[in-house]
Amino acid sequence: MSSSDLFHRRGTARHLFVIVALLSAPGLAMAQASPFLTGANSLQTNILAWATPVAVILVMVLGIMAMANRISWGWPIAAIVGIAVVFGAPQMVTWIRGMFGV
Repeated sequence: MSSSDLFHRRGTARHLFVIVALLSAPGLAMAQASPFLTGANSLQTNILAWATPVAVILVMVLGIMAMANRISWGWPIAAIVGIAVVFGAPQMVTWIRGMFGV
């Protein structure tokens, strides 16, 4: 094997590598997050930031009212279930999407 054949094979390998790299570049460009997903995540973060102190105060008020026998026990139980749904929503969505393969 002559040195020119070896150089030609190395050059072909380099060209093949460059072609594969260029063809895979659009896939890398499409890997950016969508603006809708970014906005939805920001909205979710803001809602949870507001809901946290509201939920704490709500549980305290409902607990005090229930201990004073001024409210039906159904209201505190419903509030706690609602809080669990609000704060567990991301996990529930992930679970449901996983069931349907989305």
